[in-house]
Amino acid sequence: MPITEANLMNKEKARKIIRDVYREGRQTLSEYESKQVLAAYDIPVTREILVTHQSDLEKAVQEIGFPLVMKGCTPEIAHKTEKGLVHMDIRTVREAKKVGREMMSKITGFQGGILIQEMIQGRRELVMGMTRDAQFGPCVMFGLGGIFTEILNDVAFRHAPLSKSEAFDMMQDIRGHKILEDVRGMAAANRQILADMLIKLSLIGIDISEIQEIDLNPVIICDSRPVVVDALLVLKNG
Repeated sequence: MPITEANLMNKEKARKIIRDVYREGRQTLSEYESKQVLAAYDIPVTREILVTHQSDLEKAVQEIGFPLVMKGCTPEIAHKTEKGLVHMDIRTVREAKKVGREMMSKITGFQGGILIQEMIQGRRELVMGMTRDAQFGPCVMFGLGGIFTEILNDVAFRHAPLSKSEAFDMMQDIRGHKILEDVRGMAAANRQILADMLIKLSLIGIDISEIQEIDLNPVIICDSRPVVVDALLVLKNG
């Protein structure tokens, strides 16, 4: 990534988010905060708006457009789906308001709000991430994602800094690499963008030493374009 004034400003924005989280005594970023850090490094994430008051919901819904996804967004609740805090394929303002009231009641007392998010449609789900190894430092991960990530265990690792050739090698290393090709009427995934995302994850690991772990799951291939749909960043203790 070339060093420009805009890049420096974006990096400072990411660091400010980290500082604010530490000041609040937290180690886990919310999905919204996590994606703000990713977006500062130009990693493609979903268009979304965080709503903290029911009165602001309709405006956010209209801005994102239908169909959309609504999620309870708080760093204090890790498994949103199990708590009934993820509703997909919402297609009307009336439905959005009903879901919003239900979610607001469930997250009362928690920090955060409701994430109004564009619905990314695609049948191929990937996982990406970064973990800080005690011996090797920041290491980047790529593989098959979705709800069966742990069962499939089809991932590849490289330590940072990551070159473009290493990023392409990671994609080829997984057993299910053919999912990235044009298959069953689906266009081939844009490997250039995928490689760029992996390189930027390695850059975040080098730039921001406070980040212990990044988990992007799923990264959905929409047509040929990869988009981060869910994200979690975890900081070092203290």
